[in-house]
Amino acid sequence: MQQSQREAALAVHAVLDGAALPAALGASVGRDAGPARAFVQELAYGTLRHHGTLDAIVRAMIDRPIPDRRIAVLVEVALYQLEHTRQPPFAVVDQAVAAAAALANPGAKSLVNALLRRFLRERVDVLAHVHADPVARWSHPRWWIARVRADWPDDWTSILDAGNARPPLALRVNRRRGERDALLARFAAEGIDARAEADAGIVVAVPRPVATLPGFAEGAFSVQDLGAQLAAPLLDARDGMRVLDACAAPGGKTSHVLELADVAMTALDSDAARLQRVRDNLARLGLEGPRVAVLEGDAARPDGWWDGAPFHRVLADVPCTASGVVRRHPDAKWLRRATDVGAFVGTQRAILEALWPLLARDGVLLYATCSVFRDENEARIAEFAARHPDALREPITFPAGVRCSGGQLLPSPDAAGHNQDGFFYARLRKA
Repeated sequence: MQQSQREAALAVHAVLDGAALPAALGASVGRDAGPARAFVQELAYGTLRHHGTLDAIVRAMIDRPIPDRRIAVLVEVALYQLEHTRQPPFAVVDQAVAAAAALANPGAKSLVNALLRRFLRERVDVLAHVHADPVARWSHPRWWIARVRADWPDDWTSILDAGNARPPLALRVNRRRGERDALLARFAAEGIDARAEADAGIVVAVPRPVATLPGFAEGAFSVQDLGAQLAAPLLDARDGMRVLDACAAPGGKTSHVLELADVAMTALDSDAARLQRVRDNLARLGLEGPRVAVLEGDAARPDGWWDGAPFHRVLADVPCTASGVVRRHPDAKWLRRATDVGAFVGTQRAILEALWPLLARDGVLLYATCSVFRDENEARIAEFAARHPDALREPITFPAGVRCSGGQLLPSPDAAGHNQDGFFYARLRKA
């Protein structure tokens, strides 16, 4: 355990210094995909979900900042274990003390031991004290809390709580490779507890590495949140249409469209490395073909890649703050700054303006984000529609059980049936 605690602390420390969590984990534990890496990942993700609270606990129990920040983060990792796992407290403490010596120096052992044992003695009082501060109570940055509260005065607490929950493992069945019932039967035969959700979804009760699930190598399914699975049906692409997925990587929505209809698909993204994931996913799912083009290009600059033929459907899943998916990407809330919202808004505005002329008359553009911030969602669509009288916003009806407000999917709490992330959708038809 001590090595896992130490590696998780190094990964979290790197994130707090500005690194993305996947890169930080890669630097900390390498490419090992075994149980050891899974445990380190669990500790790092969990610590970052609850960093606001854990950091406040550490600061409440010391008189002055710990000189080596890595030790403070190691204490956070151990506190996460004590608060959110069933690991024996004595083992967590003893192993964290040993990890401190390996991480810094033997002198750090007594500090780590004292802090963790004090927390175990005074847990109720310490938590009551730190929860008076909103950052500690909700484990989100102060500016983030204020923005969600202003945008969603009736739902802000549930949105923040959902952002700290463990996400479900949601899959989307590839209908071109088989039926959902057959895949569920394969899971059951191997003792994997899973249930059907939505039109093509499966939720696995106990998350596990997807490559170990039956059918993965054969392309029987993709990993995709239930909220993201709504994009392709809302786009409503039909056989023979020309379709653009303007911000396609890693290819989940591209492949879903191709599973639903025989279309001429252009999958565009500005990141060449991430485009390889699109190609890999299409190959695994058996969706490659002469009518599928994977292109590197900037959605805001069509002159560099567009052939001049209009599209019948455009999916604009634009870059955003990812404020609706922080339960899956907990590093985002600590890496983002309040000023980032305005920068993303500028990018979103530019992409919308650039893509609209590419859409055929009576065509549909589906605008999507994985954000819960209104400036990136409702405000963008209202502004765009005001400038473009030919942009007719069509009503969206989500399936029963989907927690939503207008086009905004609200992040779901653990107990929800349709347990989705916080996506936003707006459907615009060109008059």
